[in-house]
Amino acid sequence: MTDTRVPNDGATDLTPEAAPDDSLVGITRFGFLLCAIYAGWHLYVLNIAPLETWTFRIVHIAGALILGFGMSAAVSVRPAPEAAAGRLSVILGAIALAGTLVGLGSVIAAASFMEPGASAPPEWTLAAFGWALGGGTILAILTGWLYPARSGQIPLADIALIVATLASCGFILFSLDLLSLRLRAGTPFADPNNGWAAFVIVVLIAEMTRRVAGLALVVIALVFIAYAFAGPWMPGFLEHKGYDAKRFFTYVFTDNGVLGPTTAVSSTYIILFIIFAAFLQSSKVGDYFVNFAFAAAGRARGGPAKVSVLASGLMGMINGTSAGNVVSTGSLTIPLMKKVGYQPKSAAAIEAAASTGGQIMPPIMGAGAFIMAEITGIPYTELVVAALIPAVLYFASIYFMVDFEASRTGMRGLRSDELPKMSDLIRQVYLFLPIFILIGALFSGYSVIRAGTLAIASAAVVSWLTPYRMGPKQVYEALGNGGRMSLQIIIVCACAGLIVGVISLTGVGARFSNLLFDLAQQSTLLALVFAMMIAVILGMGMPTTAAYAVAASVVAPGLIEIGIEPLVAHFFVFYFAVVSAITPPVALAAYAGAAIAGSEPMRTSITSFKVGLAAFIVPFMFYYSPGLLMEAPWYVSLRNLVTALVGVYMLAGAVQGWFIGSAGPVMRVLLLVGAVCMISGDWRTDLLGIAIAGSLILIGWKAGKQAA
Repeated sequence: MTDTRVPNDGATDLTPEAAPDDSLVGITRFGFLLCAIYAGWHLYVLNIAPLETWTFRIVHIAGALILGFGMSAAVSVRPAPEAAAGRLSVILGAIALAGTLVGLGSVIAAASFMEPGASAPPEWTLAAFGWALGGGTILAILTGWLYPARSGQIPLADIALIVATLASCGFILFSLDLLSLRLRAGTPFADPNNGWAAFVIVVLIAEMTRRVAGLALVVIALVFIAYAFAGPWMPGFLEHKGYDAKRFFTYVFTDNGVLGPTTAVSSTYIILFIIFAAFLQSSKVGDYFVNFAFAAAGRARGGPAKVSVLASGLMGMINGTSAGNVVSTGSLTIPLMKKVGYQPKSAAAIEAAASTGGQIMPPIMGAGAFIMAEITGIPYTELVVAALIPAVLYFASIYFMVDFEASRTGMRGLRSDELPKMSDLIRQVYLFLPIFILIGALFSGYSVIRAGTLAIASAAVVSWLTPYRMGPKQVYEALGNGGRMSLQIIIVCACAGLIVGVISLTGVGARFSNLLFDLAQQSTLLALVFAMMIAVILGMGMPTTAAYAVAASVVAPGLIEIGIEPLVAHFFVFYFAVVSAITPPVALAAYAGAAIAGSEPMRTSITSFKVGLAAFIVPFMFYYSPGLLMEAPWYVSLRNLVTALVGVYMLAGAVQGWFIGSAGPVMRVLLLVGAVCMISGDWRTDLLGIAIAGSLILIGWKAGKQAA
């Protein structure tokens, strides 16, 4: 089976190949089968037999939780507990399982004994539902924390969590229409059992997020949840009236929260394109992308670094996480960068910055573009077009950084015998067909779902022209890998939905908009800088989709309030949500690269911040030069692109201290001034910046000629 592992930022590895001993084979094969069924079910529902919206999203989340709790325990390698502690964990796990079974039995009894035409089941059927289910779930989670399971086992505590998922989601599905759940959720008239079920689901999502994405997002979600209850005691614009538990939990598990835009996107576009990525990997089309990057850029000075820029752009757009892209391409490029002379921290930082940029590369843009389309209502195809120039600027800036460093240190490229032959790759150019079919279908008016499905099918068909023909076995493996790879981002999106629900319930987003509006009265630039800081801070430690979803709820409305166009405001927020992955102190993409390169994580994150510095300037260009988002006539957009490229070129020279030769302190300051002049988009400042650039090029050329 093709190894398609993706990282989970320090959390449990969910790959079937991760089994530490033979006792796991049956469990992981069964789990892999369930992942394939889970992925196949999504394709079936999205293309053939649509489900009612809430039902589909609830089953989508429930499936991810069940698979996550089963597989994260099955493949974890944890220290075995002492015998006495092991017995206690079994006892506590059994008690927790009994509680959750009572909850599940209550739902089954309610469904079985409900009279035809009745508005509610007999009261006795659900009498023990809430306290038994809630108590069992909390005890199961605590047991898992205190007494980690032996390697190769699914402990009773995790089985209890699987049962709790079935019971809580089952109750919500059962009572959607019978108990008027949709109408009463989030109001003082909400059903208490609905409150218990929603509470349990929220707890399960938080625990699963901790396992697959680490503590950062969980802590942020818990802070927002605490804010919902602590409102009456908060200072200034953060104050609100506060909410009781029943109203809060029933509200956040509606389409205003967990079942809202983030889950809407994860249950449709995100899982679809993760399956697409799995098909590309199984058919070896993904390998072709990487080989093409090596053949195109490998011979240039500092070749592996430039390969990293190109390959990460190609692969990163179909990968839902920056850190995942670092590991998938960095395992090849980072060792080669070190081989030609890059320091370990520089190699890891370049890969991290390039992989992060994959999230803004059209046409797929990781997954954030789909959430942006869902939130803003702007057609996806318009977002793809708007993203073209920003993506060019981002990758051009990294390329300039890499080239200057290679020139300054005298690095070589790779030898011809170390690279794939371009002539052979050109004969296989048909392997790009899945991407071309995807783009063509999107711009021909097909829905994103239909276009994505066609791209998946084309990846399988194209494989028949290669030695890696996809038959039933390979399709099964691709579906299994797609389902497994999607678990992390599905859970992360659900957790982000909790935060979005709190923002919607408390109205803190509107209050933040007012704060930005007040700042804008003093200085629009000051308001933009403040918005940038909030977006980056909210995004630290989170995958891109979650970071953007949260920042779009808090920051984007405020930017729109001060008069910025919705497209510009959301791209501004999206950019900073993306680059939070390379922003110290919590730079997940940089940490993933450091693990491969063997470098110190914090130094690597600082270096990646320096390499991606232009990404912190480009969003301000959106505001001053809307032509960069195609929001102007073509000739204005072209002029903005050319001047912006000159600007990022000068910025790279200022950062690296190299511009037509070594750049001293005075020249670096002048380069920085020239780069800043290119930001405003005004033709007068553009001319000044170009004049500075031309003068410095002339000075550098004369100095080089004299030295020769």
